[in-house]
Amino acid sequence: MPPSRLQKILSRAGVSSRRAAERLIVEGRVSINGRTASELGTKADPEVDDIRVDGRRIRTPERQRYILLNKPGGYITSRSDPQHRRTVIDLLRAAGVRDYVYPVGRLDYDSEGLLLLTSDGDLAARLTHPRHAVPREYEVQVKGVPDRHALNRLERGVMIEGRKTAPARVRLRKVFEGPRGEQAVLSVILHEGRKRQLRNMCGAIGHPVVRLRRVRIGPIADARLKPGEFRDLTPREVALLKKFDG
Repeated sequence: MPPSRLQKILSRAGVSSRRAAERLIVEGRVSINGRTASELGTKADPEVDDIRVDGRRIRTPERQRYILLNKPGGYITSRSDPQHRRTVIDLLRAAGVRDYVYPVGRLDYDSEGLLLLTSDGDLAARLTHPRHAVPREYEVQVKGVPDRHALNRLERGVMIEGRKTAPARVRLRKVFEGPRGEQAVLSVILHEGRKRQLRNMCGAIGHPVVRLRRVRIGPIADARLKPGEFRDLTPREVALLKKFDG
């Protein structure tokens, strides 16, 4: 195998995304044959060289793993948490998954719904890059009933921390009487993934989120997957993700 850039090797080995791998290299946490590699242009051959991250040797997986998880609320979308809260990796480990996979994108601690985890760093980088604008659909339960003006604001974009959100597709799906008054369920499709974006958007129009659930990632959906359950993507689903372009 010809030598490849170190961040590409780490990504393919499922250690992290390419951007995160670059940080590992710059921080001096990666070594090749016993020598610290701190330059981003460094190349290596994973079949010949001893490549380690934090002293642990990495191995290129024989096959890539692609997992679709229905994340319940109360789990961190991360491989580990300094506050020792439960992570999505804990769910997989409890079911016997030992492959080194990591989450693609994020879902807030209190949020629920579909989350991809993979050892394929190239695909993860592609799905999270703004250029590809992979749509994510959410079912959002909010306090009160947004009027047409409020829904239009969500669609056009609202200011969050000095920056306007990208245009979204918004539909009022249901109105019902909750224990504390009227509530509504919205269908929202976003093409960006800023931290707590939907919660902040709904708060900005005066309709705080009660419950938030992601129901689709690009072409991938599965209404039969219960909270806490997961499955491997089918070869067809993997192919759809790899060729998906907005």
